[in-house]
Amino acid sequence: MQQELFTADEVADRLGLHVRTVRGYVRDGRLKAVRIGKQYRIARADLEAFTGQPVEPAARDSVVRHRHVEVSSFVEIDAISPDEANRVSLLLTTATAHRREGDQQLRIETIYDKQRAHLKIVVLGGLATSASVFGLIGAVVEEGEA
Repeated sequence: MQQELFTADEVADRLGLHVRTVRGYVRDGRLKAVRIGKQYRIARADLEAFTGQPVEPAARDSVVRHRHVEVSSFVEIDAISPDEANRVSLLLTTATAHRREGDQQLRIETIYDKQRAHLKIVVLGGLATSASVFGLIGAVVEEGEA
């Protein structure tokens, strides 16, 4: 006989609680669970006893998964003056500080080597947001060459 077991995360999602709250209930003995490795597993019957309601079976076939795509890029610009490097850094900082709704998280770091007149830009973020950053960089660099 196979019994359906839930993780603390799954129970938290089903009950609309934080996972720490569920773990607290387990540690306090209010919610019966078994420990497998370093994680708690809660049996369907124990969850139903805790909530006083039947638990719907997990719809494994209808699980919606969201794909996460992230870009890690380095942009290197040679022969750039300190003023131009500061302008590029300020533009990127300002542009990423005001994200629109739906934009993925974006992180940008700039490193300028004054002796080599070399600017390195590290871009970490989603595809579309990173692409817009590359467009900004291209526009500023092309403007500086004109």
